[in-house]
Amino acid sequence: MVSAADVAPNLQAAARLIEGAAAAGARLVALPENFYIIGRHEADKVKARERDGAGPIQDFLADVSRRHGIWVLAGTVPIETADPKRIRSACLLYDDTGRRIARYDKMHVFRYESGPESYDEARTVEPGDAPVAVDTPFARLALSVCYDVRFPEFYRRLAPFDVMFVPSAFTVSTGAAHWETLLRARAIENLAYVVAPAQGGRHESGRATYGHTMVVDPWGKVLAEQAEGEGLVLAEIDLGTIKKVRAELPALSNRRTT
Repeated sequence: MVSAADVAPNLQAAARLIEGAAAAGARLVALPENFYIIGRHEADKVKARERDGAGPIQDFLADVSRRHGIWVLAGTVPIETADPKRIRSACLLYDDTGRRIARYDKMHVFRYESGPESYDEARTVEPGDAPVAVDTPFARLALSVCYDVRFPEFYRRLAPFDVMFVPSAFTVSTGAAHWETLLRARAIENLAYVVAPAQGGRHESGRATYGHTMVVDPWGKVLAEQAEGEGLVLAEIDLGTIKKVRAELPALSNRRTT
């Protein structure tokens, strides 16, 4: 996605994409970080905050998953906190009946400064407290968001799992240098699939996001990718592949923690 500065057109875009994914036979669809808004100002996402369990963004997600009979992973949803200036960036998973199955609050908040480019997500995002993995009819899913991908120990706390999600809005500079390398490394070291839906393009604020939405298999092979723009990236998750590579290279069981 290339999310706009207002919520309504982003929900319309997400609805289009989810409908297209369902028509293509997908059983689970993942949306990028901040799919609901990338504002003209960093605080705009705080203005879109919702009470946990209620609000137009959460109602939309429950409705669209139920209507299309498809599981939906919402990259992040702005959930209110006790601090009126900050939100929790919550990654929410809905099943094909519209029931919310899991919530993970982004634990690692992004900070970066290089010349004129500067970000300090802690000004508007309160970090989460605990990692989350959930068993589903498909597989065991590990939830994470964007900057989390730089912290391999985060995923080790959840292993073993079958698929990890990394919905993101990477900067162009850090994405060009590290995005694919980080995703492939997390797939290889966990012998698991990585699904990384990303914001990719020029937003109304003038900010550019790196994009390169991709699905990576447990051997580190990129199965599908889209560099920029709105669209679908489709791939098949094969649990047999996971079983095969873990039998051939039993790194997870060989790992020593002392």
